[in-house]
Amino acid sequence: MVESSFTLHRKLDVVHPFIPTNLLKLLLKYKPEDKLAKKERLLKKAQAEAEGKAPESKKPIVVKYGLNHVTYLIEQNKAQLVVIAHDVDPIELAVWLPALCRKMEVPYCIVKGKARLGSIVHKKTASGLCLTTVKNEDKMEFSKILEAIKTNFNDKNDENRKKWGGGIMGSKSQARTKAKERLLAKEAAQRMT
Repeated sequence: MVESSFTLHRKLDVVHPFIPTNLLKLLLKYKPEDKLAKKERLLKKAQAEAEGKAPESKKPIVVKYGLNHVTYLIEQNKAQLVVIAHDVDPIELAVWLPALCRKMEVPYCIVKGKARLGSIVHKKTASGLCLTTVKNEDKMEFSKILEAIKTNFNDKNDENRKKWGGGIMGSKSQARTKAKERLLAKEAAQRMT
């Protein structure tokens, strides 16, 4: 295995197992509308306009998805929480997202399964999700999840950054380094005599 950089190693370091279940339950509450719900909403809106009533124009609070959109929200400081999938392929698509979140001081976590994230937003897969606001009834639950993510994932980031991934050499490289060590030990023994 070739020595990998911190970000790639960190990419595999997913959040504590109990957090994703609570997080995904919360994200499911903010699931975007599917095609049928959108069709019904548009029909109701059209009927209301036909009757001369003012249609409801309250913007729904939903999970945002898509790398470009999530990146834009992070850069605009609108994101409150970013959820990244651990198995994004190619990894170069999302490997820089944690660094951007750290720079903009946005809490983020890496969870297992882009398919799990995709099921929330009615897609096959999603590499990243973002929450911008939450409803008042969910603020307590959201703050608990945020606190858990910050303590168990974001704050441990500094000590994890000091621990680089990879570093496992192949058999040929190990044999070469052992031979070099033996040669150095032999030279050191000759100097002593």
